[in-house]
Amino acid sequence: MPKCSFILKASLIRVLIGIVPSTLLALTLGMMAAAAQSRVYSPLSIQAGGQVTDKLSETDIPTGQGGFARDYALRLNAGEQIAIDLNSEEFDAIVSLLASDGSTVAENDDGPDGSTNSLLFSRITGTGTYVIRVRAFGDKSGGTFTLKVTRLKPF
Repeated sequence: MPKCSFILKASLIRVLIGIVPSTLLALTLGMMAAAAQSRVYSPLSIQAGGQVTDKLSETDIPTGQGGFARDYALRLNAGEQIAIDLNSEEFDAIVSLLASDGSTVAENDDGPDGSTNSLLFSRITGTGTYVIRVRAFGDKSGGTFTLKVTRLKPF
């Protein structure tokens, strides 16, 4: 084998050794970015008159205060009155009702019974999709909770 051909093959192998891992790295990073983009914000659904038992964890929305939050979407009509009851034995529960523009309609930290559970009453002023946000007070990351939404009857 001529020496020139050997040097050329060795050079080609060195180039490929540098290119192949770089190409694989670029492909892997591209796939990871695509997977991250597919995890778009999408609140879970709950109906008025419904109840859900769920768990707050580190995979939920970071609050910026050390804890986490989970959102539930709910379609409500103007004039309706609702009660939102949030109970947990594992964390100090805070419940918020958010309008479709992200503004806070109502929020409750501790229930009227003096517990760390939350009970919220609200009269809906505009028809639309609202978000119920469940979160833990302070830096507690979460735990199991029960969320109940009740449509109240007018007097």
